[in-house]
Amino acid sequence: MSIDWITVIAQIANFLVLVWLLKRFLYRPILDGIDAREAEITRRMAEAGEAEKKAQAAEVEFHQQKIQLLSDQDAAVKQALRESEDQRDSLLTEARATLEQEQQDWHKHLEHERQKFTAQLQRAGEETLLELTRKALRDLADESLEEAIVRHVSSRLRPIASELSEAAGDSKEAVATTRDTLPEAAQALLRADIKDLLPGINLRFDTDSQQSPGLVLRVGGAQVAWTVDSYTEEFDALLNERLAAGASGRTQPGGA
Repeated sequence: MSIDWITVIAQIANFLVLVWLLKRFLYRPILDGIDAREAEITRRMAEAGEAEKKAQAAEVEFHQQKIQLLSDQDAAVKQALRESEDQRDSLLTEARATLEQEQQDWHKHLEHERQKFTAQLQRAGEETLLELTRKALRDLADESLEEAIVRHVSSRLRPIASELSEAAGDSKEAVATTRDTLPEAAQALLRADIKDLLPGINLRFDTDSQQSPGLVLRVGGAQVAWTVDSYTEEFDALLNERLAAGASGRTQPGGA
């Protein structure tokens, strides 16, 4: 069998042309499309990776923000609780101090009222006792009271004799005043005492119906009285002194 080389060569040429045509117009667009598709896929995968990284970063940031927010909320709640507790403690302390002050003021008021009532009661008792004493002395007083005073005038004048002598100055007269006229014996006794205690002083007797029962002795600018009123005034002063001392004794323990 003979080979037609022209036909073979023509077929080979046709095949090569076909291959070139296929490569030129079929395979190359397909390959370019595949490469473009692969590039697009690679680009999108890269973008997806970046998006995933951003999403992860956003998730981490969100988680951190959430933790920070919870921490801030917890700190704010604790701060609010502390402030409310401090305010509560402050209000309780203020209320307790106010209550204690009110109690102290009330106790002081009660103590003041008690002392006031006690003082009024004591004063009323004092005045009643003083009035009864004055009335009893006036009812019982007569010439014997003044005579009794005269009998003891020496012992009462002796401690103040020098003062009376200085008070007499240039005056040479002393005046003894009673409500009623003293008996002669009492006058002589008093005159002898004045002569003994205040030499050079002449004694003159006088009466005053308005005077309280007793004896009033005037020497110069000095005056000494032993009357019912003077005794009751002395009694009144003594009571006041005792009451003041008692009140002071009661207040000292409380203030200490």
